[in-house]
Amino acid sequence: MFKITFTPEAIEDLRWFKKAERRRILAELESRLSSEPAVETRNRKRLRPNRLAEWELRVDRFRVFFDTDQENQLIKVEAVGYKRGSCLYIQDREYEL
Repeated sequence: MFKITFTPEAIEDLRWFKKAERRRILAELESRLSSEPAVETRNRKRLRPNRLAEWELRVDRFRVFFDTDQENQLIKVEAVGYKRGSCLYIQDREYEL
């Protein structure tokens, strides 16, 4: 069972969403990442090398970016955003994925 941690930036990102959206995102994190987070699925994929995170989890229009530490069974959520069309929005930060 993997433990999920959040960076301060990811916590700020979550505050940006409505309460129901936050609840949905956190529930999906628990159910989809608690075991085997480093396995690609339909909604989880490994990203090309970038400065944000190694993995992306898709929850409807929301995107959760995270890194995994298999040795310590730890998931570190780096950012949470949403996608509209082909544009990705992560609070006030700009990333190139």
